[in-house]
Amino acid sequence: MEDKLNIYGSQADLLSTQLIKIDRKNPDFSVLKIPAAIISKGGLAAFPTETVYGLGGDALNPESAKKIYTAKSRPCDNPLIVHIADISQLKLLAEDIPERAYLLAEKFWPGPMTLILKKSSIVPYETSGGLDTVAVRLPADDIARQLIRLSKTAIAAPSANTSGKPSPTLASHVVEDLGGRIDVIIDAGPAEIGLESTIIDVSTSETVILRPGALSLYDIKKIIPDAYRAVYDKKLFKDKKLKPKAPGMKYRHYAPCADILIVKGNCRAVAEKISGLVKDDITKRRRAGIITLEENLQLYDQIRHSACIIVVGSKKDKKSTAHNLFKVLRQFDKAGVDIIYSEAFERDGIGEAVMNRLLKAASYKVIDV
Repeated sequence: MEDKLNIYGSQADLLSTQLIKIDRKNPDFSVLKIPAAIISKGGLAAFPTETVYGLGGDALNPESAKKIYTAKSRPCDNPLIVHIADISQLKLLAEDIPERAYLLAEKFWPGPMTLILKKSSIVPYETSGGLDTVAVRLPADDIARQLIRLSKTAIAAPSANTSGKPSPTLASHVVEDLGGRIDVIIDAGPAEIGLESTIIDVSTSETVILRPGALSLYDIKKIIPDAYRAVYDKKLFKDKKLKPKAPGMKYRHYAPCADILIVKGNCRAVAEKISGLVKDDITKRRRAGIITLEENLQLYDQIRHSACIIVVGSKKDKKSTAHNLFKVLRQFDKAGVDIIYSEAFERDGIGEAVMNRLLKAASYKVIDV
């Protein structure tokens, strides 16, 4: 099924973006021939993955990479993740591939894991962000893999959003950010996980997690016992001269329009602090938003009519918080809040990835109570 999205603005270079819908439960892969042909000819297609929606172009075409950076308003030193449909494509994109990479791939591919490797000469520097390494992922999403096969090339695909904004977990989020800027959007419903992939650097003798995701450090250490989590992404965030080795390590990411302040501590003390801040905002005629867990909602009863309060998930189901986080941040944009207060979340398992994204969205602004 195809639709046309309205072109916004009046600039002559804006595109008429096609919207193609596909049913995950009963997919008709023939509809993917259109976006595959667009990618093959150097155009851009937004497509679903199990993590978030990606903005895809031919990974081996430097002009396609340039179009991705332009459509997203993305800094060109922020490398793109190259998506493949089969592990056999890895040797085309990378060289000096260590045995560790194959061990991780055997366990976690297809899935939400990206490997950083030494790039081969076929990968243009426009795709790698000027680096001699390449980020590669084999997604678990059947639609994504079939699109790659039909495109007959590896697909470079960052998240399909305006750079710096919350990543898209629905096709409607892509429309909001990129409608009229890209050729086609494939709508397959909500992304399953809701957070981007875990990124693991195996391009040196060490195994380093550069960005946490659905795969935790615990999961990875079962395969590579000496793997460890990098701790320098905050330094990259502040030092504009340093080049990021992987997406999501530099620049403000995942951020809604309003500023975010994270409040950390005992749940009751956190609720009391946030309630006090909201009352102060009322005197300043500022509309506040609050991100809370289901179990803590009752702690905000006194200010429930004074703030926009959104439940992001439950302590009993940490995956629900990951699944909903970006959607909730976008809901605050629609609500028009001036400031967002968020509880800090437990950092075990996927909680580490949730807090990674939330801290970046908040520019690392945290209050301990």
